[in-house]
Amino acid sequence: MTVERTALLEICIDDLAGLEAAIEGGADRIELCSALALGGLTPSLGLMELAATFDIPCNAMIRPRAGDFVYSEEEIDIMLSDIAAARNAGLAGVVFGASLPDGRLDRMALQTLTRAAEGLDLTLHRAFDLVPDIAEAVEIAVKLGFSRILTSGGAKTAVEGIDGLQRAIAAAEGRISIMPGSGVSSDNAARFLALGVTELHASCSVPVDASGGKVVDFGFQPESARRTDTTKVLALKQAMSAN
Repeated sequence: MTVERTALLEICIDDLAGLEAAIEGGADRIELCSALALGGLTPSLGLMELAATFDIPCNAMIRPRAGDFVYSEEEIDIMLSDIAAARNAGLAGVVFGASLPDGRLDRMALQTLTRAAEGLDLTLHRAFDLVPDIAEAVEIAVKLGFSRILTSGGAKTAVEGIDGLQRAIAAAEGRISIMPGSGVSSDNAARFLALGVTELHASCSVPVDASGGKVVDFGFQPESARRTDTTKVLALKQAMSAN
């Protein structure tokens, strides 16, 4: 008898409160970041070490700055040090990507990074969404040993990128997980699960009241801050279980 396995839910967070909310809501894995408002940057060593004490796999974002994914040799060195920090902290894996100026994946940089991360769970992040050739990029990811590709199908949101997701899934041929992310929620989870994916990625965040007085005025908190919401995580998890 074949037993159907419920798809896995990964929640991206950027602070301790988000980590606790994601776990309480039933997340299966955490993407550990800082600065989610910028698409996620490398988390602090302290947050990595604390996250490793929780009974849930946590993969650290390895992204040294905001902006594109075209990195200098010095930035690659920073990323190598951050990969070592994630390993030493006891995290399950790391999340990274690197691009050439034309948007293609930087195979050489990624090879350097994947070698340094050998033995860790590897996710290729949304640098993938900038590539001009989805099938070519999938092949690179497979050959480099990534476990999965986090992607919105080359569009701003995963719903808009359904066609790109389908092309990535077809190119993957079951050799690597294609994990839809960006705008994934309980309302649209069924659309992605119908594609045959086994993992979904979401922030499940809600706006935070920015009436922080001087905290906002001085720029210590953005006016459009968001936080991980346990109820939204739980709703998404339940939606996934129903399909």
